[in-house]
Amino acid sequence: MSSRTIKPSLYISVDVEADGPIPGPYSMLSFGAAVAGRQGAGGFVATDPRRRTFYRELRPISEEFVPEALAVSGLDREKLATQGTEPGAALHQFSSWVREVSGDAQPVMCGYPASYDWTFLYWYLIRFTGASPFGHSGCLDMKTLYATKAGVPLRSVSKRAMPRHLLSRRPHTHHALDDAIEQAELLANLMAWDGTTA
Repeated sequence: MSSRTIKPSLYISVDVEADGPIPGPYSMLSFGAAVAGRQGAGGFVATDPRRRTFYRELRPISEEFVPEALAVSGLDREKLATQGTEPGAALHQFSSWVREVSGDAQPVMCGYPASYDWTFLYWYLIRFTGASPFGHSGCLDMKTLYATKAGVPLRSVSKRAMPRHLLSRRPHTHHALDDAIEQAELLANLMAWDGTTA
């Protein structure tokens, strides 16, 4: 066994609202983040996800959008075009926040599902700051975590299929910060769960 010290991980729940399926042609309109907990040699310790949060609404980066995707968030593209934060400024602020809250731990982005949110977040970080505080692979997908613990196929996983005690009691509002906090609570419950349905 290696004597190398393993750094703890700080799990940061992130939710993205976007106006299309991929970044570049389409825009990330808002994103929220909440610290879910820390995992070290002694295991995972959850934190109150309302305590350390980050939220920004962004100026769109293109004229293209999918009306159905835009409708999910309820955000106003015309208003964001004039009042949204410039993406470069927002992503630099976010990177600084991640480094500040992480301290001596390695930050890990977590999402439900992580694939969509990570795609937008990582693309925006690289495009507008040139780097990611999570590295290129520092993300955790809660659907995969559940599937592994429950011993079920990944594609069968949905929140409706999960035991109710794992779910946050907060509503899923499609406001990025609300949903990041909700999903942080789901992560904490999943990390403590032994995989039984009771």
